[in-house]
Amino acid sequence: MGLNTLFLAHKFVSEHVRPGDLCIDATAGKGRDTAFLCSLTGENGKVLSFDIQPAAVEQTKALLSEKGFDSIADVFLDSHENMEQYAAAESVSCIMFNFGWLPGGDHKLFTRPESSIPAIEAGLRLLKPGGIMSLCIYYGGESGYEERDALLAYLAGIDNRKYTVIVNTFHNRTGDPPIPVFLYKEI
Repeated sequence: MGLNTLFLAHKFVSEHVRPGDLCIDATAGKGRDTAFLCSLTGENGKVLSFDIQPAAVEQTKALLSEKGFDSIADVFLDSHENMEQYAAAESVSCIMFNFGWLPGGDHKLFTRPESSIPAIEAGLRLLKPGGIMSLCIYYGGESGYEERDALLAYLAGIDNRKYTVIVNTFHNRTGDPPIPVFLYKEI
């Protein structure tokens, strides 16, 4: 299988998140990133997880229960663009996003730039100095390229005095390979 977007995102996040941190999984999906963040923050940390699909919320809660992470994570049936209602400004160590559709779910339901860009903006305000953000951009198929193009254009305009944005490509892979993006808030 080789390197993939999820592997790179988890490697980046694991190098920055510490026990006791507050983290956000902005797109819960099946709960894998939520559980991953819980494993890093430990019982003294907290993970907030969001999804607008009831099936995703239920799958995430089931996975957390199975892994014994119930007390670490709170899962909300809400849009990622509302995350500021759940955490204070500059209090979050890490925010993870997966843009696209729920794996194994209905590919007609997918994230859109109209909510994704405001969610990133909210996340930037929530990140503490030295905090990080991981974005995995899945595109193509029924969801097309609109969100990918809008996200990449938005990310290019983020203030480089406050944030470092690293966009990676799988340059020799065919089709529509996901795009891993890593963001670091300057101290």
